[in-house]
Amino acid sequence: MAHQRPLIAIITTLLGATFGGLLVWRAFSTRKKRPPSVQRETTLPVASEADRRAPHEEMEVAEYDRTQAAPPVCLPSSEKLLAVTPVMVSSQEEWQQLWPSMQEDLAAVPVLGLDCEWVSVNDCPQVVSLLQLASYSGRCVLVRLSAFCGAQLPPELVEVLRDPHILKAGVGCHDDAKRLVRDYGLSLNCTVDLRHLALRQKEAPVSNGLGLKSLAADVLNVSLDKSLEVRCSDWEADELTPEQMAYAAKDAQVSVAIFFHLLGLGPEALPASANGLSYATLAARCEGFVDVPFKGRRANKADERRGCAGTERTRRARGPLKAMSSSPESPESGDQRVPDPRKNNKRKPLGVGYSARKSPLYDNCYLHAPDGQPLCTCDKKKAKWYLDKGIGVLHSEDPFVVRLLFEPSGRPDSQQDYYLTAKQNRCVVCGREDSYIRKNIVPHEYRRHFPSEMKDHNSHDILLLCTSCHAASNVHDASLKQQLADDFAAPQGCEESMRPMEDPDRRRVRSAARALLTAGGGLPWWRRVELQALIRNFLDVADERELTEDELRQAASLETRISNEAYVCHGQKVVRAYAERGPHGLMELERRWRQHFLSTMRPKHLPPLWCVQHKHNKLLRKYSDDVPVKDN
Repeated sequence: MAHQRPLIAIITTLLGATFGGLLVWRAFSTRKKRPPSVQRETTLPVASEADRRAPHEEMEVAEYDRTQAAPPVCLPSSEKLLAVTPVMVSSQEEWQQLWPSMQEDLAAVPVLGLDCEWVSVNDCPQVVSLLQLASYSGRCVLVRLSAFCGAQLPPELVEVLRDPHILKAGVGCHDDAKRLVRDYGLSLNCTVDLRHLALRQKEAPVSNGLGLKSLAADVLNVSLDKSLEVRCSDWEADELTPEQMAYAAKDAQVSVAIFFHLLGLGPEALPASANGLSYATLAARCEGFVDVPFKGRRANKADERRGCAGTERTRRARGPLKAMSSSPESPESGDQRVPDPRKNNKRKPLGVGYSARKSPLYDNCYLHAPDGQPLCTCDKKKAKWYLDKGIGVLHSEDPFVVRLLFEPSGRPDSQQDYYLTAKQNRCVVCGREDSYIRKNIVPHEYRRHFPSEMKDHNSHDILLLCTSCHAASNVHDASLKQQLADDFAAPQGCEESMRPMEDPDRRRVRSAARALLTAGGGLPWWRRVELQALIRNFLDVADERELTEDELRQAASLETRISNEAYVCHGQKVVRAYAERGPHGLMELERRWRQHFLSTMRPKHLPPLWCVQHKHNKLLRKYSDDVPVKDN
């Protein structure tokens, strides 16, 4: 037996070496056969709730391994992108088959075009039926959310929707996010409304409106079919028609194409990185618009689906056209009814509803000091006022110059002063000369609370814009106002920010008195006793007698809206917050609004010497930190 032990040991060693070699060979051959596209991590990283931060704070650190190892990518043309056939997903198995290819696209370019479809029954919007997701390549997945009723949604879908490093582009996507949360509890993060990008990109001809159909026509020269037969069809049907699938897919695919076009990206304009586009690169180009709701005017309500003021998204499941008649917008859901096709629903251009000036703003007349030093330019009406009052004399007709007969309160520091430059009557953004309107760069709701030293003679912050540019600028201003409201807890237009507010106690007393006057005899005795006790307590009537008709009428005519003593308007609260740092803080608020105008509107025809720091150095030299900041 002893001589057999070495033999057994040798056999065991040989078997172990052979088995180990087989394992090594198998691992090496398997890795060698794997395609390059799946050798990187295949699970999209998702930030935890504790670590998730705003996208603009993470642009510098959001370089994923998936982007670094992404395969070479070429952005297709809009024609090729829209030609890709969509795929329907109604089960976990179908999703698992399609997810790897979508994952590869997202690893290369972390962008999804997104849209939703639903139906309405008796003018009441139902839950979202269809979710459309399109990648940069045009690959489009139509997820039938209604088919998952009672079943768990694919976890990869849940994660990709809430992933803060995958941009979701569309028109009205912020409203779609609210619907998905309400209907399915799905979190939709990192959304970009294409209307923000279209307004910022002044070269894009968006004068026809800001609906998806209008943007597709103006930006891509692509015509979308928005017929009522398809748009208002039954999206909860057991089988969707090819027309429905094509309609739904194109909404998501064209959103991706518009997104890249508005960012200046395309097959011929791809950045130097040959391995795809990183989230940081894309988010930097969308800075200020990520997860920002679009708030526009209501002039374009009748735009095909989504106008510059909202979303025309209501569907009808079945029934005649009378169910689609126009009705007011639902304030809770943001829906709008499908317009009656029998009425004229012609789209209105951006800026309709604004009244242009009837006369030029700048006459470029001059005021001179008694010694002849130029002081400023002014309009002709003001120049003639000095002549009519006898405190100035006409020095020249062309140009119109009035020399003052008294020493002015101040003189310009040099002849290179903004108020001495002649200004043209044209839009400072696009140069249009036939229609313009005054624009307050620092909105009046903030400026009115500034100290008089920073409020007087502020024509520097009044510029001319054409009606369409003025409308676009107001849309951008709404975003900054909301940001200021969030930063300083200064809500706009809600109950706690209202000067008059409803008093619930007075309202109950008034209702009780009106009930006793109108139906006193028909009320149960216990209810009459209860209502009378409520009124007696308010009127401070001590005895238990019956209230007289005069007392009841007095209570029935009570004013229920009372003054809110704690009321502080939005503009005043924001100015107070900046004023805590004295003049420097208020100057920062001025600079913020001026820079906001430059960044969002990109004006090409500003008057000479217009600048963001206007008058700040002069104010600091004259007043230092002693400018009194008082509430008006």
